[in-house]
Amino acid sequence: MKDKYLTVTALTKYIKRKMDTDPHLREVWLRGEISNFKHHSRGHMYLTIKDDRSRIQAVMFAGNNRFLKFVPENGMNVLIKGEISVFEVYGQYQLYIQHMEPDGIGALYVAYEQLKEKLQKKGFFDQAYKKAIPPLPQKIGIITSPTGAAIRDIITTIKRRYPIVKMIVLPVLVQGEAAANSIKQAIETANKVGNFDLLIVARGGGSIEELWSFNEEIVAEAIFHSKIPIISAVGHETDTTISDYVADLRAPTPTGAAELAVPSSSELKDRILTLKRILIKDIRQKIKQQRQLLIKLQQSYAFRYPGQLLKQKEQELDRRVEQLQKAMVQKVTEKRQNYQHVHVRLATQHPGRQLKRAKLQLQQLAKRHNFAMKQVQTSKREVLYKQVDKLSLLNPLEIMKRGFSIAYSPSDKIIKSIEHVHPEDIISLRVMDGLITCHVKEVEEKI
Repeated sequence: MKDKYLTVTALTKYIKRKMDTDPHLREVWLRGEISNFKHHSRGHMYLTIKDDRSRIQAVMFAGNNRFLKFVPENGMNVLIKGEISVFEVYGQYQLYIQHMEPDGIGALYVAYEQLKEKLQKKGFFDQAYKKAIPPLPQKIGIITSPTGAAIRDIITTIKRRYPIVKMIVLPVLVQGEAAANSIKQAIETANKVGNFDLLIVARGGGSIEELWSFNEEIVAEAIFHSKIPIISAVGHETDTTISDYVADLRAPTPTGAAELAVPSSSELKDRILTLKRILIKDIRQKIKQQRQLLIKLQQSYAFRYPGQLLKQKEQELDRRVEQLQKAMVQKVTEKRQNYQHVHVRLATQHPGRQLKRAKLQLQQLAKRHNFAMKQVQTSKREVLYKQVDKLSLLNPLEIMKRGFSIAYSPSDKIIKSIEHVHPEDIISLRVMDGLITCHVKEVEEKI
């Protein structure tokens, strides 16, 4: 009975073997919506594929997802090819994705739009970073396939328009998995060499898959960081790649790139002839003006009568000299007067005089102070004498001199009324020259 019970591990392994041997689960084609997307640091992608009623866990390992042309996002509808198996650790079945592409639009188109948005946010398309195309380049590097029609069109057009320019072909692959890296290395090599005035990155027309190497991020970065101006000419006029947006100038076709890269020699010759005619006309006009000026000068009074003009100028010089001498004398006189005025002011402000004047003021103030103090003392002395006289009149001793005395009770209090004394009390009488002790025999009230 005990042998009938399985372990969880054994049951899970059994289910896994059943699912792994089911031919219907070995190749599953699925349509659904991405949710809970997570791109692990090791490169694996973990996600959930769902529809309106159910969901399934899924994983796409790095070995498979590195070929994706787009970046999966939550909410994106996708078409998936994979297989169903069991993840034994959790005992759950999940979808192992082998291939995935957007549902409804192509993976390349999605990748194109995603990279375009990414680079635009980084500023790769900003006009501020665009370099000017040199008007008269001396050496041009052409980055394209050495066997395609694009190189023939470019070389033919440049030789016809501007044969004196030097052209160097930097051969690259223009389609396939290795093409993007080939184009990137050619751009970087041209920058390291450093003697190119201009680069043309080009190829002929084709499908989006054939032109895809010019939509790769490494090519866009190489164009953006190039110190040499770059003209992009990829495909036909209706084709627009990421390289066209990043380049300093976009040409509709390789032939158009050649026309934008160099001027037309015939147009330059016509322009030179036009400038030559304008220059000759300007020189002749200038000679005519200078000749008229020379004739005018020759007919002037100075050239016709130089002796008289010289005498006139000598008289004018004498007059100017006299004016200068008078002005100098007047200036010296004014300065002397100013000096004397300043000398007088300085003398009046001399410290010695100020000190002497201050001493006199101090003596006068001291005399006035002493006189005022004497007056104050006299006035205060008279007041003091008057107050002393008043105090003398109120002094009890002075009263006693006139025969009066003061009576004190046994408790040494002044007796002011008969109410304070009783018969048989012992009282004291203070007179001018001593104290008299008295025995009260009788107290009589008098009205």
